[in-house]
Amino acid sequence: MGEGRLTGSAGQATALLDVARRAAQVALEILQERSGDLATLAWEEKGRSDFVSDVDRASERAIRSVIGAVLPEARVLGEELSPELGNAPLADLAGVVFIVDPLDGTTNYLHGYPAYAVSIGVQVDGVLTAGIVRHGVSGDAYTATRGGGAFRNGIPIAVSRIQDPTRSLIGTGFPFSHMPRLVQYQPQFAAVTQHTSGIRRAGSAALDLVDVACGRFEGFWELTLAPWDMAAGLLLIREAGGIVTTLTGEPAPVGHTSIVAGNPAIHKWLLETLQQATKSSPAQ
Repeated sequence: MGEGRLTGSAGQATALLDVARRAAQVALEILQERSGDLATLAWEEKGRSDFVSDVDRASERAIRSVIGAVLPEARVLGEELSPELGNAPLADLAGVVFIVDPLDGTTNYLHGYPAYAVSIGVQVDGVLTAGIVRHGVSGDAYTATRGGGAFRNGIPIAVSRIQDPTRSLIGTGFPFSHMPRLVQYQPQFAAVTQHTSGIRRAGSAALDLVDVACGRFEGFWELTLAPWDMAAGLLLIREAGGIVTTLTGEPAPVGHTSIVAGNPAIHKWLLETLQQATKSSPAQ
């Protein structure tokens, strides 16, 4: 299956999703197999409260093997084995790029907390074209193709219809590895908390974005995410009828950026609320 046969069509997106699906399945099997033997896992600290394990690396190697066997010309941006590729503007990269988080929610996984996932987004000539997130515990498959909709185990999904912030449930991610950003984050957290029915932080951005796409969360925000955290989730939300921007309101790129996501009504409210809170932050 050469790259030249995979350009510019719905068939291309479907074919790329199939490759991503196979890669995610192999990775999921590794996560599930090792989850019963956590005491023997070797893991180390990459940064403050940011860990990597043997399972992360084994999962990414398996993903690369599946992709390489089918599309040897494709590039793979992976959190553990090639994160430097994500330092360049991904929108400028030509050809097929798989953007991979082999284990999103490593800290959860290492503690047996059931919120972790495999996330694979596929970009073609700078455009998100396909994506899949596999829940590490349930095995549920969340998939999307550009212009083809979003699905959970083959059943269409859509963002929530709730428009009242006081009835909304909002997901977030704490700036756990960037402590100076807490000064900016805390006023945002307070502002959102005052006007919603609740805030949740489960520790896996890929699953948080899935929850927006499925309508479990009305909105989500985080000050800093990496491309592998969000690539598949961005496409899922947009194909499910949602909006994803940066904190300044531009369409969110696949990169190292802030994220504000939600159904159209709650996204507008959440973005305005966060921006107003940010103005009062001492960090500004």
